[in-house]
Amino acid sequence: MSANAPLCPGGRVTERERSPWRRGRAVAGGVLLLCGVLLLPMGLAATWARAELTETDSYVAAVAPLAGNPAVQNAVVDDVTDGVMAHVRLDGLLDAVPRAERPALRKHFTRGLRQFVATQVRQVVTGRGFPAVWNGVHRTAHRSLDGSLTASGRSAVTLDLTPVVERVKRQLSHNGMGLDLLRRVPRAGVEIVLLKAPDVPRIRAVYRVVRTGALLLPPAAALCLTGGLLLARQRRRALICTGLGCAAAAALLAAALALVRGRALDALPAVISRPAAGAYADALTGPLRTGVWLIVGAGTLTAALAAAGPPAARTLRARRLARAAAGP
Repeated sequence: MSANAPLCPGGRVTERERSPWRRGRAVAGGVLLLCGVLLLPMGLAATWARAELTETDSYVAAVAPLAGNPAVQNAVVDDVTDGVMAHVRLDGLLDAVPRAERPALRKHFTRGLRQFVATQVRQVVTGRGFPAVWNGVHRTAHRSLDGSLTASGRSAVTLDLTPVVERVKRQLSHNGMGLDLLRRVPRAGVEIVLLKAPDVPRIRAVYRVVRTGALLLPPAAALCLTGGLLLARQRRRALICTGLGCAAAAALLAAALALVRGRALDALPAVISRPAAGAYADALTGPLRTGVWLIVGAGTLTAALAAAGPPAARTLRARRLARAAAGP
């Protein structure tokens, strides 16, 4: 403070001298609050992604209900049936048939065999023991994904549906079926590619960024919000703006999730069932969407309480005093 700064009686600094500090404090508080509002949904998304990519139990728990989803069951039946029919050969059965009649008869036999195989697969997929098989398949796939992301290789990540084929084999043998259709299916012959080998390095880089962000973003958001509120001159107004800002940022994240989901489903190949893929997306992003709407609700409630708090209390107290002064 300069020697000739104007002083109030009693040696206090005048309002003119303190105004630059107040303006700087207000600007710093506003910047911190803005950073906290932006970092909060980003930290939530990073935490969710880290949990889905690194925690096998969390992933399996998220996809476990899909074992009873009709769209997913239909997709599994189609994929397993396609994998089985790719190894079925009818050449030996058609040797005694005239060559001109073989194409039509092959088509007829193939359609009948496919229906038979699909029926057996559907009985397994809708059976009581399928959820355990489903969870085991996804647990193995997620461990493979985790290994690919933490290692330096480029091996593809697949969802091996062969345990379903093994169940179908046991069902046929228990039913006394003498038609041996599934013996030629290789042990790892029915797989769905979740992550292609060329995409592994790119996903690994994203994984490292997400892992770091999940550790840094949530505490950074909390520190920014706390510091901004402490520096704010009008804390009630700052609390209202912060609550509305957090709610708006979370709502934007929800809109972005819906947009990404729609575009991702539209970009899928025709051979992939869109209802099943949509069910997968909804199951995996369920915790994230729940967290987003919790932030929206908490932010809106905080802003409403801050807006209706002190003035409402003062008005109520004034009314009580007026009634007391008026008497009975």
